[in-house]
Amino acid sequence: MNIFSKILTRFLLRIVDKHFFADYVKTIINDYNISECKSQVILGDNSFFLNDAKVYNGQANEKIVIGKKTHILGQLLVFKYGGKITIGDNCFVGDGAKIWSGESVIIGNNVLISHNVSIVDTNAHEIDHYERITRYEDLIENGPWKTKGSVETKPILIKDYAWINFGAIILKGITIGSGSIVAAGAVVTKDVPDFVVVAGNPAAVIKELK
Repeated sequence: MNIFSKILTRFLLRIVDKHFFADYVKTIINDYNISECKSQVILGDNSFFLNDAKVYNGQANEKIVIGKKTHILGQLLVFKYGGKITIGDNCFVGDGAKIWSGESVIIGNNVLISHNVSIVDTNAHEIDHYERITRYEDLIENGPWKTKGSVETKPILIKDYAWINFGAIILKGITIGSGSIVAAGAVVTKDVPDFVVVAGNPAAVIKELK
């Protein structure tokens, strides 16, 4: 083997080793992250957390219940002051999707939630400007609130077979009907009937489904 071949061989081996090490470290991090997610929920049979999924549960495990054959890539958050997330069987929560609860988010069976969807049953902050900044300062100094204060919350219900398309926003107090579709980028501020398509900001019915 000439000198050029030796140099090339060493160079390639270093690249392979570097890639192998990076993949190995990534695998360890992902395994740890998935274990952390599982430790904070009640998880049904054949359900999985994948890739960059995240869980922030400020309460007991039973406050986040996931059914069978459901795949979670997004973020599930239950506030310390209250909230509960229930996701049914055979559901999908896409990458970058956020489901936050200060009261109750119930998702039925066979529901598909695409990437970057936001489902939030709370205003998260107070309406009054002084109270809002005072409570924010307290959050920074002392951690998550144990009491809700004057933050407004209302339950969200997403019925079976609904499809929430990418980038949609579901606000507090909303019910999404069975088999209905929320179009990409829609902002849902009112209840959605069964078997319709809604689109726009604010979302409105644009089509009825059989």
